[in-house]
Amino acid sequence: MKRLWIVALSTLLYAETIDCTKVFEERKSELLKEVEKIDEARQSFEALQAATNALFEKQKASLKAKEAELAKTKEAIEEKERRIASMLDENKKLLELVEAKKSEKVDETYVKMKDGAAAAIIEKLPPHEGASILFGLPAKKISQIFAKMNPQTASEITQRLKKGPPFVEDNQTKE
Repeated sequence: MKRLWIVALSTLLYAETIDCTKVFEERKSELLKEVEKIDEARQSFEALQAATNALFEKQKASLKAKEAELAKTKEAIEEKERRIASMLDENKKLLELVEAKKSEKVDETYVKMKDGAAAAIIEKLPPHEGASILFGLPAKKISQIFAKMNPQTASEITQRLKKGPPFVEDNQTKE
């Protein structure tokens, strides 16, 4: 009987071993399929990562090119602004020179003019313009012209002369 039990027990154990091997073989094929899926997913991920990196590098290079172009354009604009500012300064100086020459000519004209004629002309001008003309004349000539003018007009122009240049209309402000 003892032997029988040993034979029965060994048969049972042997049968269990066969079942375990069978289970391991089935599980092994499932695991191999899973490993294949994981490997395919890894390859897909690596391909996607490579494509993304390539696109990123391309966009980075494009951005650098645009930045360089913008810097170049900015420098060109700044150069134009400097030239324009220089031209404006030059034009301002020329305008001042022209204004000075014009004022000089007008002053010469009134200095050479008879006092009565000059007074008649200046009385018809707005007070700010009359003051502007008289400002450039010598004091002696101004007094001679005032002597020939209407006292009210001479008074208004005198008030303007006291304030000094620039002579502007009453409704304008000095710059």
